[in-house]
Amino acid sequence: MHVKSGDTVVIVSGKDKGKKGKILKVMPKENRIIVEGINVLTKHKKAQGPNQEGGIVHQEGPINASKAMYFCDKDKKGVRLGHKFLEDGKKVRYCKKCGEVIDK
Repeated sequence: MHVKSGDTVVIVSGKDKGKKGKILKVMPKENRIIVEGINVLTKHKKAQGPNQEGGIVHQEGPINASKAMYFCDKDKKGVRLGHKFLEDGKKVRYCKKCGEVIDK
């Protein structure tokens, strides 16, 4: 996948288009990600015992990873990422717009 947990992304399509958030969880097999504050769902939870409360809970739902672009701090917008090898043989991601290496 082009994004990893902890990356800041901007949403490029859907009801949350233009919003930024941090990736909380990545599900590569389903090609989906969970982003903080994006695709917030309302769940109705039932009480699971005498001392646990039920009620309405708001939580983030997964979105397709293709709807998110990495947010470059230098360019201040969503950018595409590329992969390259450093001199020591380590494979890193880099911003295709400014050339900045993301993985250090």
